[in-house]
Amino acid sequence: MAFPKPPAIFSQRQLHASELAGPSHDALLRIYAWMFLARTADNRILDLFRQGLIKGTVTGGQGNEGLIVPVALLADKTNDVVCFTHRGFGGHLIWSDHLCDHLNQYFANAHSPTKAREGNIHHGDPKNRSLPMISHLGQMLSTVVGSTDSQRRLGKSAVGFTFFGDGASSTGDIHESLNLASLLSVPVLFIIENNGYAYSTPAEEQFVGSDLVQRAAGYGIEGVVMDATDVVGSARTLAAAIDRVRATSRPMLIEAKTLRLRGHAAYDTCDYLKPGESEAFFARDPLPRFRQKLLDLGLSSQIEKLEAEIAPFIETCIQTSLGVGRPTPEGMENDLFAPPAPQLPWVPSLDSQPTKTSAPEQLTMAQALNRGLRKILTERPESLILGQDIATYGGAFKVTEALYKDFGRKRVMNTPLAESACTGYAIGLALNGHRPIEEFQFADFSTEAVTQITQNAATFHFRAGAAVPFVLRLPAGGGLTFGSFHSQELESAFLSFPGIKALYPSTPQDAFNAILAAYEDNNPVLLFEHKGLYRRGKHPVTWDPAYREVWQPKRVAVGEFATVVSYGEMVHLAEEACSYLSSEYERTFDLFDLRALSPLNLDAIRASLQRTHRLIVIHEGRRTHGFGAELVSRLVESDFYALEAPPLRIGSLDLPVPFAPELELAFRPNRDRIIDLIANWMG
Repeated sequence: MAFPKPPAIFSQRQLHASELAGPSHDALLRIYAWMFLARTADNRILDLFRQGLIKGTVTGGQGNEGLIVPVALLADKTNDVVCFTHRGFGGHLIWSDHLCDHLNQYFANAHSPTKAREGNIHHGDPKNRSLPMISHLGQMLSTVVGSTDSQRRLGKSAVGFTFFGDGASSTGDIHESLNLASLLSVPVLFIIENNGYAYSTPAEEQFVGSDLVQRAAGYGIEGVVMDATDVVGSARTLAAAIDRVRATSRPMLIEAKTLRLRGHAAYDTCDYLKPGESEAFFARDPLPRFRQKLLDLGLSSQIEKLEAEIAPFIETCIQTSLGVGRPTPEGMENDLFAPPAPQLPWVPSLDSQPTKTSAPEQLTMAQALNRGLRKILTERPESLILGQDIATYGGAFKVTEALYKDFGRKRVMNTPLAESACTGYAIGLALNGHRPIEEFQFADFSTEAVTQITQNAATFHFRAGAAVPFVLRLPAGGGLTFGSFHSQELESAFLSFPGIKALYPSTPQDAFNAILAAYEDNNPVLLFEHKGLYRRGKHPVTWDPAYREVWQPKRVAVGEFATVVSYGEMVHLAEEACSYLSSEYERTFDLFDLRALSPLNLDAIRASLQRTHRLIVIHEGRRTHGFGAELVSRLVESDFYALEAPPLRIGSLDLPVPFAPELELAFRPNRDRIIDLIANWMG
């Protein structure tokens, strides 16, 4: 589709600090042109929304152009990383693409850059390191930290830019991200857009003190306050800050005193403003003030010429985008996950040393995972591991033992207790070409990062077309007297959200295969590791060229009476129960280790069900809303008429995990209870 030709000045998307010394008239006109484009287009978008031509809602950047335009012009768009938020439309325009691309996003039409799967300001340009925001304020800061650190790891002198309002400054993720960036010395400019209101809540009801920038001292970083309505002053302050952050590789906090002239969004009536407050805002509007400054410099003819070119350009672009057809749902489900990745060229041995033969080694599951991680770190330079206490200590369960000694802090990173920010950081690394593996001490603690996992990483490919290849290792499960906060099975909770893959191995060989298969997948992969299996004996592990088959169920035992499906530690209990029932009742069972929980491939299990006509599902999670319910539902939907008995679903009680051994024994499935339940079901 041919887009209207922009005015010539919009071919200039860069501003250099040296141009601000005078400042040069060319630089001033360039800033004004982009500000005028952003303001006029923002206003027209609001008009189109009110006409019903744009759906949902729209947020505007009117009054914030004196901040966002200089930042975007001064940034190095070939290297830097950014995430614009509600007031960043002008930044989007400068960073990349044509005005029509951005209008297509607002119209949610067939040419929308998000394929109409997201609306209004919720877009970006991941291939050019402009990361699309999510609505959970504060969550994107750590993602920018991760992508910026990735750029630095790749030898590029990048700076990251994050924006958040005075309201979002109260969130925990803001604190976690500022602390993480300072700790790792990642050059990110954290910019507070302080317009005095979080939606309708004034600043005095959000925090104590006059200046948010005072918080910089708590992170050991510099802080600067600036008046974003003074366009030239803002540009000079920002240019100096960017140069300093780029040179020192230290983060900085800037509090920009800015304006929000049109309320939070289109539906905001602003009736909470104090008398005269709105008029005072408009009196400080940076655009007309800057325009007058240029007129005073004798640039009236240039200003009038620019405005005469830009206004009709905007209208032509609007008509062009209005002429684009509506989106269709074809292919939408296929874009949930990133396309399959090619198999990586692994050295065909456990220890990354080419050998003629690869004899099996007797390893525990913890050792098998350690060998897999060591292999990845040895052979894949884009890999790194992060988590709490994984370095010198070797992790809570010693799975990362000795890796820090051999690969150093750059590849094996201890992290602060900041699960959300560290996961966002890992997402940022993954978006920029690295492949991080994050260890949670216990799967339970991953609930601190639910938004990052389910709303950010899991949705990224669907809404933005960008792959997020990273692995989250989750030591899960009970039976060890760890109590309710260290023993949970969370697969059902996480996998109720689309866009996440998951593996749950039950043997050392499958654990070794799973870490390789998860690592080379181009999507977020949860690797559940049952703590009770980490050291439950040693078993043979070897290099397996078919390691990707871990994404398919494995038949553990062959039988005729019923099809049994399980995963994790429950596979071993199911195997013991099936063996006992076979000897006592002369009934044999087709037992499957599911291994991959998402995506589910049930073809082999369905084929078994057609032969046995009976179904048993055993899992450790709670019965209500448990993963077994999903398995039963899918299999009954497709094979109802093959069944000769109601399915049997065995899981834990619908309670928090109790602590005392006697109580936990009653809480979760065990061998004897499984045998009793199946025997009663058999009649």
